[in-house]
Amino acid sequence: MEKKKVCIVGGGAAGMIAAIMAARNHATVTVLEHNEKTGKKLLATGNGRCNLTNEKQEKGCYHSEHPDILWDVLQNFSFQQTLNFFKEIGIYPVSKNGYFYPSSMQASSVQELLEMEARFLKVKIKCKEHVKEIKVSGDAIEGSRFSVVTETWQYPADAVILACGSCASEIDGADGSGYTLAKQLGLKVINPLPALVPLKGKGNYFSKWSGTRIYGKIHLQSCNKIMQTEEGELQLTDYGVSGIPVFQLSGLAAQLLHNQHSVILNIDFLPDFTKKELEDLLQKRKELCPYKTTKELCIGLLPKKLIEVLVIKNMELSELTEKIKSFPLEIVGTKPFSNAQVCQGGVSLEEISSETMECKKIPGLYLAGELLDADGICGGYNLQWAWSSGACAGKEAALW
Repeated sequence: MEKKKVCIVGGGAAGMIAAIMAARNHATVTVLEHNEKTGKKLLATGNGRCNLTNEKQEKGCYHSEHPDILWDVLQNFSFQQTLNFFKEIGIYPVSKNGYFYPSSMQASSVQELLEMEARFLKVKIKCKEHVKEIKVSGDAIEGSRFSVVTETWQYPADAVILACGSCASEIDGADGSGYTLAKQLGLKVINPLPALVPLKGKGNYFSKWSGTRIYGKIHLQSCNKIMQTEEGELQLTDYGVSGIPVFQLSGLAAQLLHNQHSVILNIDFLPDFTKKELEDLLQKRKELCPYKTTKELCIGLLPKKLIEVLVIKNMELSELTEKIKSFPLEIVGTKPFSNAQVCQGGVSLEEISSETMECKKIPGLYLAGELLDADGICGGYNLQWAWSSGACAGKEAALW
């Protein structure tokens, strides 16, 4: 039987696992990547260590306008299947409290081994190829044939997988061109917004606390309601706040701001204390060292840069306690897409079959990865989505 020609647009995480799966299922595979090498964004994941996946897989770890479809896709190539796949190609996955990394702790290992496996399977990888258009012809009922048009060539294909990522990241090529291709093909694209991104605040004091790291709890408030709460190490910056707890609720903040709702982050800088316990502690410190000013009472309890922001002259201890336990920061925006780890939004999951990743409107067209309206919290979830959606798309695209 003649081999099926599969063309994959995008050589990132989803595109490369799709290429491998399609080739393993006897397709002739070509990957078109508009960077000079595959997996450039993958190299930056997990601070260069590549958090492959996470043992804790729950619906609440992912976001989409159609979460049930997203969850169905994840079942097609599970957490355990992901670990087995990487063992097969040479990665030895190790767990750090359920967060899985390559034993080498190098994202480059993952990129190199994905490409090695693909080349062993005779996948053609064409770099510096920017796709401008996907032409569809033939009878859509029996299956479409495609011509993938780049600036220099046209690639004929029996099936096409769009795995060209989003506009998040400062990596070259994260330009959102996949959304343009999807719209040209008549697919619904939900407005992309930054996610896992630092937040910008309103105020004139940020230069004072910039560079401070502190463990804290944050409550995202909007419409007089607490919408989400996170806890962990906060990074106080010259524009507002960053750190994993901020990333985890940044997607919701971006949505609320986009819909023109006010967003307040209430920061608790000492979450281990109740208000009464903290006020009692401050009073005890004052009794022990009556010669100290209010600022000096805070030395050894809070970072000095933060003290400069929190403490004002002649401040009552009750007022200081309130400020430490509930510091209101008005959020006015997110940092741009270039500072975001992922996007929320993208091609609606209604456009695809959750069993095959095939486009319902255009048979033979498949979609995978971050181009779709699916994103996860920090901790390997966005890569798990890439592996699951890409593996499924690759396997199914290879079938006649």
